[in-house]
Amino acid sequence: MDRITPPILHIIFYEERNFQGRSHECSSDCTDIHVHLNRCNSCRVDNGCFVVYDRHNYMGNQVFLERGEYSDFQRMGSMMGMQGTAVMDNILSCRMIPAHRGPFRMRIYERENYRGQMHELIDDIESLQDRFLMSDCQSCQVMDGHWLMFEQPNFGGKMLYVRPGEYRSLRDSAASNTSRISSIRRIVDTC
Repeated sequence: MDRITPPILHIIFYEERNFQGRSHECSSDCTDIHVHLNRCNSCRVDNGCFVVYDRHNYMGNQVFLERGEYSDFQRMGSMMGMQGTAVMDNILSCRMIPAHRGPFRMRIYERENYRGQMHELIDDIESLQDRFLMSDCQSCQVMDGHWLMFEQPNFGGKMLYVRPGEYRSLRDSAASNTSRISSIRRIVDTC
């Protein structure tokens, strides 16, 4: 039986806007892009999906990138294929998001340490307030799939990427720059 080899995830970072200057190719997580480039002002995602961060070690503001060209990080809000509205002057680390073909499942909690109102998600939620009368989510357990959590309803504002694992406090997470969680989206087959 022939096995289908999944495509290699691939992103290229450039020092200057419009894909100019020195470049660095990446097919895995990178904790410090600054080791390879003096700065990063544009990138091209050839295959797969990535979350990029404006600080080292997957911290700070986050933006989700799927296949496409991102010619100027300072104007990212107007680019197609980008989720999250963080202002990013530079990219200092990135995480690849592996493809997920199975079910999606996550438990969200109103308070830290899995307390308060709890709901189990298997689909996108445009507004926690409208669906569950829940004004915020402060902890979660991701059982299956990869998810993006947003500050504002309808997947707007700053975002937080979560993968399978336990998150006792989304506020204290080193990667979090969000003040609250108001909507949640699955990362589906586009990756």
